[in-house]
Amino acid sequence: MIDYDDALQKVLDTVIPLHPTMVSLNEAHGLILAFPANAHWDMPCYDNSAMDGYALSSFPEDSRIRLPIKGTSFAGHPYVGELLPGQAIRITTGAVLPPGAKTVIPLEEATDEDGFVYLIVKPKTGQHVRYRGEECHANDVLIEPGTLLRAGEIALLASVGVEQVNVYPRPRVAIISTGDELVDIGQIPGPGQAINSNLHFLRHRLNECGCTPICIGVGADEPDDLGQLIDQALEADVIISTGGVSVGEKDLVQNVLDKRDFHKIFWKVAIKPGNPVLFGMLKDKPYFGLPGNPAATAATFELFTKPALKRLAGLINPLSEKRKAVLANEIIAGGNRQTFLWCKLEWQKNGYNVSVLQHQGSGQNRCLTGINALLPVPTGTKKLVKGEPVEVFLL
Repeated sequence: MIDYDDALQKVLDTVIPLHPTMVSLNEAHGLILAFPANAHWDMPCYDNSAMDGYALSSFPEDSRIRLPIKGTSFAGHPYVGELLPGQAIRITTGAVLPPGAKTVIPLEEATDEDGFVYLIVKPKTGQHVRYRGEECHANDVLIEPGTLLRAGEIALLASVGVEQVNVYPRPRVAIISTGDELVDIGQIPGPGQAINSNLHFLRHRLNECGCTPICIGVGADEPDDLGQLIDQALEADVIISTGGVSVGEKDLVQNVLDKRDFHKIFWKVAIKPGNPVLFGMLKDKPYFGLPGNPAATAATFELFTKPALKRLAGLINPLSEKRKAVLANEIIAGGNRQTFLWCKLEWQKNGYNVSVLQHQGSGQNRCLTGINALLPVPTGTKKLVKGEPVEVFLL
């Protein structure tokens, strides 16, 4: 049995990013850029005005002298011709500055009367002018590989003419539930039965993590049935099964996998909950055999599967963010395994406070509600006191 850090490192050493693919910019939101994204042209493409007002070529030392207004330059409808010394044009924000224009006078710093503009404030050369290429030049690298493409990144690429990008695809994740006792939502469980809540947790958590869940089905406690589902799951990029990985008579997952050239990398980690978690490679697909108890399923997903999915999706740093916080309540811990506790992290005045739920049985779903972090408690720790500094993993 290995410890958490060693197990996590084995996962990260095993999993590699998916093969990049080219997609349209409109399909790229939430994906990770695989290759540098370059500007197709200068931005701005032309000198333009940053204000509504008047563009001038030259201006007199005496700002009280009037200048004739020779025309207009609107956004999308530029002034045709050259602006000569002693002339002005009306101009709007974003409109092209014509040849000869040297500065822009805001509306509030001038008056317009009978076709002439009168300056109220003496202007400076180049004021309120956006020069061509001041944001970027053609072929500049604007976004580096490994960047998550969000609205801001996509808007930037669109502005410089990028229509397609090379990205890592969303991981397709097959979910297999195991156990004769499982029934679907909408059914009333009979004696010894339970709703398959793990399926609903994983399906929606995978969506939240930017993956595509593929629900394969529920495998009965029978090798042939379970094997057929595992064979179907090989169409996905990653396979997750829940249950059937412990040492009971009906825990058949490892036996079925061993008949399919499964390369086991680890089984059993010194953690609580989730000790019997299984990880390996089935053909070329990462396989996570998660425990069947709901809180253990959720914990091992967050601790091992989620970093692997981030690595597959192309993130350079697949580990969860951490936050330092002050413990809001006492915790009784202890034991020979590292414990991970569901908790709620909140900002209060000068720092973060973290509240740990008091009842956290591995078979419970209730401890998964209203939480946003996991608190690792080192092996052998007997107690953490209120007010003690701790560090938590963000979910």
